[in-house]
Amino acid sequence: MNRVTVLGATGSIGANTLDVLARHPGQFSVAALAARRDATRMLELCLRFRPPRAALVDEDAALALERGLRAAGARTEVLTGCDALDALAADAHCDTVMAAISGAAGLHSTLAAAAAGKRLLVANKEPVVMAGPLLLAAARAGEATLIPIDSEHNAIFQCLPHGWRAGQRPAGVHRLLLTASGGPFLDWSSAEMARATPEQACAHPRWNMGAKISVDSATLMNKGLELIEACVLFGMRPAEVDIVVHPQSTVHSLVEYLDGSLLAQLGSPDMRTPIAQALAWPGRMSAGVELLDLVRAGRLDFKAPDPLRFPALRLARAAAEAGGLAGTWLNAADEVAVQAFLERRLNFGDIAAVIARVMDRFGGGSLDTLESVMAADAEARRAAAAAVRALAGRAAGGAA
Repeated sequence: MNRVTVLGATGSIGANTLDVLARHPGQFSVAALAARRDATRMLELCLRFRPPRAALVDEDAALALERGLRAAGARTEVLTGCDALDALAADAHCDTVMAAISGAAGLHSTLAAAAAGKRLLVANKEPVVMAGPLLLAAARAGEATLIPIDSEHNAIFQCLPHGWRAGQRPAGVHRLLLTASGGPFLDWSSAEMARATPEQACAHPRWNMGAKISVDSATLMNKGLELIEACVLFGMRPAEVDIVVHPQSTVHSLVEYLDGSLLAQLGSPDMRTPIAQALAWPGRMSAGVELLDLVRAGRLDFKAPDPLRFPALRLARAAAEAGGLAGTWLNAADEVAVQAFLERRLNFGDIAAVIARVMDRFGGGSLDTLESVMAADAEARRAAAAAVRALAGRAAGGAA
C-alpha cells in the first residue's frame, strides 16, 4: 500500500489527485491532507478519505476543521501552521508526497519532502523556479525520486531515456519543446488584452485551473516559468528550450534527439493523466480520463508565440539566462502583479510592466541558501508592490 500525502488538497491538482487515488483503493491510502485555509472543503475530504492527519496553515481554519471533525466523530489529527506542512511532507508514515501548494508558500514543504527521501510529485513549479538547485541537492541527499506533474514537464519525462534523474541532462537530447495553448487571449489584439477583466483572463479554453495559474496562462508567464523549470529539471540551457503555441492542447510537449527523432506525448487535456503516470511509475494505471480520439481531433496546429503581445516570455527567458536568484525575483514579481490584477488594482496590460520594473532592479546574487532565496523573494515583493502602486496611480491619474 502506497501512502500518499497531498499538499494543496483543496485545489484543482489536489482534487484530481484524490480522484485518481479513489479509483485504486487497493494500491493507495491517504496518509495526510493539507491546505491553506479552506476548512469546509477540507472537512469534506477528511470525512471521505479518513486520513490519520490533516493540516491547515490558517489557525482559525484549523480550529474550525477540528470542531467539524469532532462533531462527526472522526479521529483525524489536525495540525496548523507552516511547520505542520513540513512535518507532514517529511512524515515517516507516508511514501509519496504530492506538492501542489501554489506559489512561494509551497517551497519549504517541497524541500522537506525531498530531504526526507519521498517520491516527490512536483506540481507547484515555484520551488523549482525559485530554488531549483536547492531542491535538486535536497533530493540527491535524501535519495528522493522527483517526478514533474506539470503536463508539459511530465510529457517530457515520459519521452526521456530510461534511467534519467532530475537535474541530469538526458543522453542524446538536442532540444525540448514546451507546448502552450495560447490561453484565452490567443487571438486578441494588444489593445483588447490591455482591457481584459479577471473573469476573462481566468476563462481558459482548455484547462480548469486556479485563478493565479489561469492568469499566468493568459499572459504566457506560465510558459515562461515552465521554461525555467525545464532548464533546472532537465539540465538544459535556455537556448535549448523552445515554446510553441498549440491551441488544441493535445500534444503536451516534445523532445528532439540528436538523430532527428522528435518524440511527443499526446493525450486529452486532463491533469489526471500526468498524476496517474507519476503515481504508478514505472508502471501504468487507469486515470479515469477520456481517451484521445485522433480522428475526431482531426488536426494539430503549431505556431510561434507573439513576443509583442506576450512580453512575459521575454522576461522569463532573460531570467533563465541570468540564473542565480533571477527566477526568485521573477516569480515574486509575478505573484504580486497577478494578485493586484485579480483584486482589480492593476490592469491586465500592466502585469508584465510591473515584472519588467522589478527585473530592472535585479542586482544579481547567487542561489546558495534558503535564506538567500527568501531574502530575495521579500525584496522583489517590496519592489513589485511599489511598481503596482506607481502604475495604478498613473492609470488613476489618466482616468481623471
